This record gives sequence, structure tokens and C-alpha cells, in this order.
Amino acid sequence: MKGTEAIAKALQAEGVEILTCFPLNQIIDAASAIGIRPIVTRTERVAVNIADGYSRMTGGRKIGVAAVQYGPGAENAFGGVAQAFADSTPLLCLSGAYELSRLSIPPNFKAARNFRHVTKWSETVTDLNDIPQIMQRAFALLRSGKSGPVLLEFPSDVMLSEFKENPMDHIPQKTSRPAGDTDDVKEVVEALLAAKSPIIMAGQGILYAEAWEELKTLSELLQIPVMSTLNGKSAFPENHPLALGTANGFSKPETVKYFLNKTDLVFGIGTSFTLSKFSTPVPRGKKITQITIDESDISKDYPIACSVIGDAKRVLAQIIAEVKSSVGSEGRGADDQLISEIQTVKNSFLEKWKPRLTSDEEPISPYRVVREIMDTVNPHQTVITHDSGCPRDQLVPLYEAAVPHGYIGWGKSTPLGSSLGLIMGAKLAKPDWLAINLMGDTAFGMVGMDLETAVRNQIPILTVLMNNGVMGGYTSKLPISTARDNVHRLSGDYAKVAEGLGSYTERVEKVDELKPALQRAISQTENGQTAFLEVMTAEDPEFPGAK
Repeated sequence: MKGTEAIAKALQAEGVEILTCFPLNQIIDAASAIGIRPIVTRTERVAVNIADGYSRMTGGRKIGVAAVQYGPGAENAFGGVAQAFADSTPLLCLSGAYELSRLSIPPNFKAARNFRHVTKWSETVTDLNDIPQIMQRAFALLRSGKSGPVLLEFPSDVMLSEFKENPMDHIPQKTSRPAGDTDDVKEVVEALLAAKSPIIMAGQGILYAEAWEELKTLSELLQIPVMSTLNGKSAFPENHPLALGTANGFSKPETVKYFLNKTDLVFGIGTSFTLSKFSTPVPRGKKITQITIDESDISKDYPIACSVIGDAKRVLAQIIAEVKSSVGSEGRGADDQLISEIQTVKNSFLEKWKPRLTSDEEPISPYRVVREIMDTVNPHQTVITHDSGCPRDQLVPLYEAAVPHGYIGWGKSTPLGSSLGLIMGAKLAKPDWLAINLMGDTAFGMVGMDLETAVRNQIPILTVLMNNGVMGGYTSKLPISTARDNVHRLSGDYAKVAEGLGSYTERVEKVDELKPALQRAISQTENGQTAFLEVMTAEDPEFPGAK
């Protein structure tokens, strides 16, 4: 047995069914030989993005795996792995490497060394006999504690060597689900019961723990409103009477702003409370409590009054039991005044943005695009994701995610173009769901050729591209070069590009053509065809809740 075969068998034992890749890596053939489907992309970053989206959509129950070439392949994959690290996505990147004799000689790129700061673990496998144990450790780390990517680097002469004896069988690794300390649980419950106006901040730890039912139960027991972080969007149904919606650093629904200012206790569940341009800050002076699986999150960016370290699902079950012992199994009962207050603020917010959402102006308002998507899709069987910049800030606060994983939010690192790979990974994980990515023309310029990856591999996603002919938002940020040199301007007929890549394509310029075009494109995806809509939109730099 060769080293590549041992790697492939470990992947198979862990339930890996898909290997995203860009040749050449000898693992690809070994994986294909035992039924693991290789999906060859046009760029390494997109290969990693697909693996990322696959892991997110399965909540880490199935791990996305990407294989890339030594040297330039690993170099090109760096951005995708760095993004996965920023958003704590569990994925495995298998990189080739120069032969052992050349590995440490400059300027040869040594992936394990260079990826060390953007991975949970990064290692070069220099001995054939270490492969089985290192694969065990990789998956143990991928399924335990705080999520994050792992990179393993295999020199070609190590991968292609033959074992003298059959290596040990790979033992599939179980996901770690630690419970919380009982005293810590009681302290958090006491703080919740004492608070006059608490809110819950739900993070993506809810999604990885599959703790959405427990979250809903706790919210209803104590009548606590729930806001979601960008990465946690869809952890709580946003059509629920106690839902405040999702906020990021640049846009948010008015309900989030209102209740963040009003609250006396923010209870973060499955969130790191990381301060970032892309996260909504907790106002100064608010008491904060936290459930996190990673002790390094505690008091990292905010002073935490009390916390529980453990798996969100198990700890929430402990908290619910403690709450019921204190206030009774029925909880506090419906708080009609609170629910009415939430709805009043929400209605006022939507009324303010209604003119944009219903605008008949042409070029088409990007908010009209958002509204038509919301009115057309079935949110209970749709996954949608934004791209970086304006599409994110326009979609996040308005689109209501109704079911877990109905939305992929991302944003601690924001590489343009990531939505295309993420939505392909999501579609591969949930083939019976409609999968949409909303992107701008700037983002398409980064990854557009990989639309052909979706076509060739029969991944029937729908890409909605909003083309306003500019890099949105940069007009005011680069005033001199914009006025003198038009540095914000872009050009191109992207529908023609998409058509040339084999996608079903339409270009929409009239408002009354938008909904029918969406319906036709969705129908094409249901028939197994990749679809692409280019919508000619106006630049609109105003975002909900930005001021």
C-alpha cells in the first residue's frame, strides 16, 4: 500500500465523499480509486471555499477536504484557508510538497510553516509510517473543541512510498461534546433571572452544536429576544416573534440597535464576542455572560461577568433544566408587551426601507433585488449567501432566515468572490435545496471562471450578480482618484461570460422582468442546470442601521 492509499482510506473511514482539488496531487487518484468524487476547480482558493461551504452546511458533521499541488498550489490556497480560520470552519487541506531533499531549501514554499498562523494545526509528514497516526490526529482536532482548518503537507516521495507492512486501520474520530460546570451553569441562570431586559446573541456555535431547538426553548421559557451574529445567522428563526434579526458591523435591523441599547444583559451563546469591523459591538457598560467551547474566548475583547465552557447544545440543556427548576416547566409565559414592542420596532424599520424594497426605478435598486428573492424562494428549503461588501450589507439585515443553515453568513475575513465556492459546497451538502449566492461585479471579477466548475461538475446553483458598474462604496472612500481617474469604475457584460462558460443565463434591465427571470432561473436549477442572472442595478451606498 502506498502513502496516498493510506490517506484516501482514512478519508473514506471519516465519511468523506467529495474531494475538491486542483491538480497535481497524487492523493486525487487514490481517492477516486475508492469512490471519493474529485471536483476539479479552476483555482485553488475556490477549491478551499467549496470545502468550507460543505463543512458549514453540514455543521461539521461531514468535513470538507481540499487537495492542492505543492508550491504554487499551496500558495494560491492560502486565502481560502485563512478565511476558514477567521470564521472557525473545520476543513482539511491536503497539500503536496517538494521532495524531502528539497523541502527546506529556499525559495521552495513550505506550506506547513507558512500556514501555521491560519490553521488549528499545520504539519509536514516526513515519514511514511507517520501517515496513519497523523490522519487520526487531524480528524480528532477537526471534530474537537473550537473549529478550524487543519493543513497536512506531504512530500511527493513520502506519498508515493510503499509500506513494508499494512498500516493500522483508521479509527473514525467522534465529535467532542463537553458539558459545562454545574456551578457555572447556576451562576449564568441567576444572572439571566435577575436581568430586567436580557437579550441573547446567537453565534455559529449553535449551528455546529445543532442546538437551535434548545436555543428556541430557552428564549421562549424566559421570553428573551434573540439577535444573531453574522456567522450565526439562521441559528434562530428570524420570523419568530422573539427574533431581532442579524447584525454585522456595517448594517443591522433597527430591532438589534434598539434592544442592544435597552438591554442590561447580553447572553452570548456559541459566539467568541470578537471585536471586528464586521461584528456589531456590545455597548459599553452592558453585563455580558457567555457559553463557548473555547476558553480563549473568555474576556478576550469584553469583560465577561460569568461564563460556561462547553458544547452549546449540552450546556443549553443544563441551563434549561436549571431554569425550569427555578421558574417551573412552563416558564414565564408569553410576554405580549415585549412581543408587541419587537414587532413595532420591526414594522417601523421595514416601513423605512419599503421605498427601496419596492422601488420601480431603473437601473434597478439592489434592495428591489433582495425583495424579489425573498418573495420568490421557499425559505424552508433554500440556502443563500452574500458576497463581500454591498451585497452583504444589503442582504443580511433584510433577508429572514427561517431554518438552520438557511443562510451562510461569513465575515471575520472578507475576500471578494468567496460566495461562489461557498454556495457550491452548500449545494453539494444539500442537493435537494435551492442554493443562491448574491454577488457584485467586483466579486465576480475575482472568481468568475469558476462558474464553469459548477457547470462541468453539475452543481446547479443560482448566482445572482448585481452589476452597478462600480466598486460599490469606494466612491466616497477614494474621492480624489475617483474624481480624477475613475478608479471605482468597472466594465463588462458578465452574462455573456457566463453563457460562454455553459451556464443558463439572463440579463435583467427592467424591474418587471426581474421576478419572472428569477423564476425561470430557479426552474433551471431544479432541472439540474447551473444558472446565472446579471441584474443591472444602481449604486446605493446606504445600508440599514449604518447610522
